[in-house]
Amino acid sequence: MNTFFQNNIKLSVIVPTFNEENNIKPFLNRIIPILDNIGSYEIIFCLDPCTDQTETLIEREIHLNDRIGMITFSRRFGQAAATIAGILNCRGNHCVVIDIDLQDPPELILKMYSKIEEGFDVVAARRRTRKGETLLKRITASLGYKLINKLAETPVPKNTGDFRIISRRVIEEMRHLKETHGFLRGLVPLIGFKQTFIDFDRDARASGDGNYNRFFGSIKVGVNGLVCFSNKLLTIASLTGFLITGLSLCLTLALIVTKIFFKQAYPIDFPLTAILILFIGGIQLITIGILGEYIGRIYDEVKARPQYIIDRKVNVDAVSSKITV
Repeated sequence: MNTFFQNNIKLSVIVPTFNEENNIKPFLNRIIPILDNIGSYEIIFCLDPCTDQTETLIEREIHLNDRIGMITFSRRFGQAAATIAGILNCRGNHCVVIDIDLQDPPELILKMYSKIEEGFDVVAARRRTRKGETLLKRITASLGYKLINKLAETPVPKNTGDFRIISRRVIEEMRHLKETHGFLRGLVPLIGFKQTFIDFDRDARASGDGNYNRFFGSIKVGVNGLVCFSNKLLTIASLTGFLITGLSLCLTLALIVTKIFFKQAYPIDFPLTAILILFIGGIQLITIGILGEYIGRIYDEVKARPQYIIDRKVNVDAVSSKITV
C-alpha cells in the first residue's frame, strides 16, 4: 500500500522571498485568479529576514486572504533553503515553486497542473528564451548545464529552474533526503517518478533588481550541481595529474637526450622551466580546490546542522502525519 498526505488543498504555492516589497501586490493580483480556477490552494511566502516592508505587507495580505501564509527564518539561509522549507511545510496534494518577480508566468501553472492530472508526478517549466538576462548569465547557464549533464550521474534537465509542480509522493521522498545543500533541480530528477516538461518564454522582472548575484550566482549553482551529483571531477583531477607527470617525464628524457647526444646547450634561465612550474602549480591549485569543494560538502554533512531554522509561521499549519490509503 502507498502512503500519502491527505487533505482538501489541491495545490500549495511556494514563494521564496527576500526584499520584494514592490512585487508582492502585483504577484498576488496575477496569481490568485489563476489559482481560483484550480480550486483549493494555499500560498506560502518563505522569507529570510528582510530589510524593507516585505514581511509587513505579506502579513497585511494574510489578514485579507486566509489562503495566504508565511514562514520566516531566524537568519538568512538563502533561496534554496527557503524553497525546501516551503515544500516540506506545505499541505497541498501538489505544490508549485515560483519566484515572486513574475519572470516565471503564473498563467503557465494551469497548463502544468493539467499535466499533473494526466498522471505525472513532476512537471517542470523549461525556458525557451530568457528576457532581462545578461549575455554572460546566459552563456554561464548554458555551459553549466552542459558540463553538469556530461559529468553527473543524474542528468539535470537543461534550461529548467525551480519553477515546477511536484506531487505529494515526491515531497514525501524529499523529506527522506538528508542533504544540506538543497539543489532542487537536481534532487527532483534524482527522486525520479514520471516527469515531463512545458516550454515557455521567460519574462524580465516585473519590478526592481534581483537579489541573485548576476556574476557568481550561476557559477555557484553550477559548482553545487557538479559536486553534489558527481564524483567525476575527482577522477578528472587524478587523470590530469597522471598526464602532466607523464609529459614531464617525457620532456625530461628529451632534454637529457639532446644534452648528451646532440650537445645541445641550454641557458641557465631556461624559460620552459618557469612555464612548467607555473603550469603544474596552477593544476595543483585547481586540484586542491576541487578536493576542497568535496571535503567542504562532507564537513557540512557530518555536522548535520539544520538546513534552515524557522523563526515563526503565520497562517501555516503543521503538516499532519501521513495516512495509509
